[in-house]
Amino acid sequence: MSISLQKGQKIDLTKGNAGLSRIVVGLGWDPVKKSGGGLLGSLFGGGGGPQIDCDASVLMLNEQNRLESKQDIIYFGNLQSHCGSVRHTGDNLTGDGDGDDEQIIVDLSRVPARIHKLVFVVNIYDCRNRKQDFGMIQNAFIRIVDMTKNSEISRFNLTENYAGRTTLIVGEIYRYNGEWKFGAIGEGTMEGSLGEIAQRYQ
Repeated sequence: MSISLQKGQKIDLTKGNAGLSRIVVGLGWDPVKKSGGGLLGSLFGGGGGPQIDCDASVLMLNEQNRLESKQDIIYFGNLQSHCGSVRHTGDNLTGDGDGDDEQIIVDLSRVPARIHKLVFVVNIYDCRNRKQDFGMIQNAFIRIVDMTKNSEISRFNLTENYAGRTTLIVGEIYRYNGEWKFGAIGEGTMEGSLGEIAQRYQ
């Protein structure tokens, strides 16, 4: 049975579930629907949602919560970690459709000992030039799925108003007393690119 999390809550992943290793981290979102035609309709695709390209990424941090290498950033331009423990399944350009928009597969048993935290972020591609922010996104969520059992472990729905925010630090998986935990973060920030996000952890 999936656990529904609120912002700031944490759950154990491997404690009491020693067999858990391979998980899917699914992230999803929907463009806010616009109505009407005319100029606005043409700008937003004939009355549909604006073409907002959200990108999910993972930052693999050491014990000091720092990035040691660019190779520890997993995103659409670097789909797999050097160790093979984290793999991004690819970019979704629109957020249309049901279910996960982007998925990241993590093998917890293969994460190198030097890595203590996996931070999951979503940013809007070219947000400043396109004048887009997360106030134009709705129904954002992150969920953790046990790949072996194909069952959802937990879900965190981001329900705050993120107008003016261009990056979401959605959640994190981290080591604690030899086990893995997941924390629901839901923090909106003003970084405009993945490079700017990375600087936060350097």
